[in-house]
Amino acid sequence: MARLQGKIAIVTGASRPGGIGAAICRAFAAEGASIFFTHLYDYDKNVNPSDADESWPDLFAWELRQLGIKVGHMKLDLALPGLGSLLLEEVRKVVGFPTILVNNAAYSVDADFRQINEALIDAHCAVNIRGTFMLSAEFARMIEAEKNTRSSHSKLCGRIINLTSGQGKGPMPGNLAYAATKGAISVFTESLAAELAPLCITVNAVDPGPTDSGWMSEEVKKALLPRFPMGRIGLPEDAARLITFLASDDSQWITGQIIHSRGGF
Repeated sequence: MARLQGKIAIVTGASRPGGIGAAICRAFAAEGASIFFTHLYDYDKNVNPSDADESWPDLFAWELRQLGIKVGHMKLDLALPGLGSLLLEEVRKVVGFPTILVNNAAYSVDADFRQINEALIDAHCAVNIRGTFMLSAEFARMIEAEKNTRSSHSKLCGRIINLTSGQGKGPMPGNLAYAATKGAISVFTESLAAELAPLCITVNAVDPGPTDSGWMSEEVKKALLPRFPMGRIGLPEDAARLITFLASDDSQWITGQIIHSRGGF
């Protein structure tokens, strides 16, 4: 299969071997896409210490290159202003002109109404809202500028795929800032899709539901399993398969959608 042959994709937040970001990179590479991924060990070592390894991105890049594709990566903290344009410049220099963007990077710290404070809200907004919004806008402006330099018959199209967490399916008590900022991504996805459709850029979001990406204890798995009618807990590869489809030409008529791919959870 080579649905993404010759395409170049950016995947943010591919920092851990068991994460959704890594699964997306593997799925894209298997379909022929060259990959540029971002990572942030300083965040992961605090959130998922058992699965965080500062040397892993280099090993992962080597793994992907065995599929005969170009691969680049960089440490990137989306909380810092102005890094979207820096990332796009680096991608074009290292692997080429990207037409696929997966906004997978996220900031999440549990906090209920007793724990939430200004600093925590700002930290969530900086990555989940400003980082995602600005990188998406810079990516779209880059494609628009490129189309303007080509002939009017250019078939250059793009794909933006965001990750959400199912805020529209029900409340998430104890995770207020994360839930609210991820909910903002859903609203942004729908409106941005309408703006970018004339540019042949689709914008969709995927809610993978509870996914066993390394954070689940055995107790959590035991509690969640009865809520999955399919008899198992979601895996990173489940999300990656859907995102690969949305990145392909087969999804050209799908835009502005929030897809809840959660195995009936």
